[in-house]
Amino acid sequence: MIDFTSIEQMIAGAEQAGLPLWKGIQLSDCQRQNITPEASWARMSAMLEAMTQADGGYRAGDRSRSGLTGGDGGKMSDYGQGETLCGPFLTDVMAGALRMGECNACMKRIVAAPTAGACGVLPAVLLPCRKHLGVSDEALIQALYVASGFGMVIAARASISGAEGGCQAEIGSAAAMAAPALVHLQGGAPAQMAHACAMAVKNLLGLVCDPVGGLVEVPCVKRNVIGAMDALSAAQMALAGIESRVPPDQVLDAMAEVGRSLPHTLRETGRGGLAATPFGLEYAPKSE
Repeated sequence: MIDFTSIEQMIAGAEQAGLPLWKGIQLSDCQRQNITPEASWARMSAMLEAMTQADGGYRAGDRSRSGLTGGDGGKMSDYGQGETLCGPFLTDVMAGALRMGECNACMKRIVAAPTAGACGVLPAVLLPCRKHLGVSDEALIQALYVASGFGMVIAARASISGAEGGCQAEIGSAAAMAAPALVHLQGGAPAQMAHACAMAVKNLLGLVCDPVGGLVEVPCVKRNVIGAMDALSAAQMALAGIESRVPPDQVLDAMAEVGRSLPHTLRETGRGGLAATPFGLEYAPKSE
């Protein structure tokens, strides 16, 4: 159970050992890195703290060097002070995703989860659970283990690289990690976590990677919002007993095939999609 190559294997291994899924994932991490459970927990706790600090260190006045990014997280937070369309919890999720994506674009310290371009999804859905639902840090750390286990399977069966698999491999993977983490926080079963992961992937299957100017800013920052909302909807469907008709591991295999099928212009080269619009071409790197 050291390296997970399928969701089915990961869940079965924990069940056979009589362990909750997060604990099975933690022990596999310990075996892989030859560390104690206490050391592993300390590292994951540090990840949560880094996410918390990054979110708290956001400044609405900061701008990226390109001038393309900055201030939107502040706008969403300000909007959240009044009566909003989506309510306080979802508005905080959206604001958190924007804040973290902007922190990355402004070269601040973030946690790649699983990548820097998708760094906003996981903290955007987890940190508001602490504020609005009273979820403890211990539960959030357990949720991070769940997310990491699913992320490991995604990396093994498909990809977490935009250059290899398009943005479905970055924002899609982040959503597919966040969705089962949310199911864990709500007391859901491992099978529900698996279906949440699968539905999150399916919702963003084929998402292209087309960064304007080759920068991880436009449309990347705002796609973190979509990834967070995707995770929430997939988790809630799974908790309601809704299942992915296509088995979760087969969904990941389809994700890998779709990624291989995408043209190179839509895989982080900055030469297709939004990057190829008249606006995008203004920011294209100038050849010497």
